[in-house]
Amino acid sequence: MEQRFDFGEAVRLTRNVRNDGTFPGLEVGNLLIRRGSVGYVMNVGTFLQDQVIYTVNFLDHGRVVGCREEELQPADETWVESRFETREKVVAQLTLAVNGEVLAAAGAEGEVLKVLRDLADGVQYHVRFPGHTLQVPESCLESPVMDEYDA
Repeated sequence: MEQRFDFGEAVRLTRNVRNDGTFPGLEVGNLLIRRGSVGYVMNVGTFLQDQVIYTVNFLDHGRVVGCREEELQPADETWVESRFETREKVVAQLTLAVNGEVLAAAGAEGEVLKVLRDLADGVQYHVRFPGHTLQVPESCLESPVMDEYDA
């Protein structure tokens, strides 16, 4: 299994990392490090022999956290902030239809499957609505409830 990042390399977190129960002193689900934060690779290991895990020191936060490779990008790559992240619940602001067929009514709740940050026309998401997965521009989505990051 090949690793993408080396010891000492600066990396940026592409997803919020929450406590899965392995970080002492905090409740399960508490935010550990916010997406967009930069840290430095301290160690590289594997989990279940098929996932590369990086131990990353986020100096500005005083935390060392294990991160999957898919959660990291080189710190010097362009970072495009997104309003939502993978696995987050969202609500359609408008009715979403294809060829006149309504696939998600305004107010329908869905779940973000993937964040597309590298598109020329802005951030879009693959969102799973009941019965359909759609690619939706950020401007067509809202949070189902206000959270600490929207305040």
